[in-house]
Amino acid sequence: MSTSENLRDKRIPLNHGNGSIPAVGFGTLITKVDAVKPAIKAALEVGFRHIDGAEVYRNETLVGEALQEAFEAGTVKREELFVTTKLWNNNHRPERLKLAFEASLRRFQLDYLDSYLIHTPFAFQPGDEQYPMNERNEPIYDSDITLVDTWRAMESLVDEGRCRSIGLSDITLEKVKEIVAIARIKPSVVQVECHPYLPEWELLDFCKQHGIVLLAYAPLGHGMEPRITDDPVIKAIAQRVGKMPAQVALAWAVQRGTAFLTTSTNPVHIRENFDISALPDDAMHEMEHLITTSIRLNAVVETGVPGFVPRSA
Repeated sequence: MSTSENLRDKRIPLNHGNGSIPAVGFGTLITKVDAVKPAIKAALEVGFRHIDGAEVYRNETLVGEALQEAFEAGTVKREELFVTTKLWNNNHRPERLKLAFEASLRRFQLDYLDSYLIHTPFAFQPGDEQYPMNERNEPIYDSDITLVDTWRAMESLVDEGRCRSIGLSDITLEKVKEIVAIARIKPSVVQVECHPYLPEWELLDFCKQHGIVLLAYAPLGHGMEPRITDDPVIKAIAQRVGKMPAQVALAWAVQRGTAFLTTSTNPVHIRENFDISALPDDAMHEMEHLITTSIRLNAVVETGVPGFVPRSA
């Protein structure tokens, strides 16, 4: 097997059970309804074997239809696929959490999930409104539930057997430490914004110490300014190794020990994002030490309201 295949086919062991997560994953935050299924099918045909969704994306039914059609076409078998989705903030109370989990399973048309994440550590007012807001357009939080309470309910899902691993998302290192300290079942995955301009080295070190997979979303900066793919260090490495700047940033993510999620509706970009090759040691050193830009693009860790997710769909 070539180095390129080793990188894009890499799987990272999970700390709970005997499973592993593909390092290269495909996210389903796709706002154009008619683009969801073609994009997922294209990703599966290229070789992506991790599909990441979320209740708040409001497209789990379409994701499920795409998966079922891929199974029927023989593109992939269920046991070859790692499927993740996320609990939204208005369902943090234990009685709502289980119902939300079961609803996601029904929409995906699956018997089990490989991973279920708490989308953010912020609990919103329970109810059908995903973004309950006060008169000042601020989120209405639920002060009667703690993240520990929600985590206990997540652990119960694993006990029941239809959720193989659980984790956290859009969260700070301090909050991760709080859950690790009390957890009966440790988080297997922590999904956060992470890219060359926000490398999260301290969080990554903590995750490695506890066997937690750091799963990077927006590994290319979500196309926002400043554009990671325009960084002079990354562009110079890309020219040297004969790859696109995006492929350099994604290879860096896997080689440093994280998994990542990319999202695209463009078949060419979907293929490029999977076709990554290992970088030489000097390139990895340059990525760590010569890139000087530092920026967080999504303020979700401060409010629980994701900057990349539209309020309506």
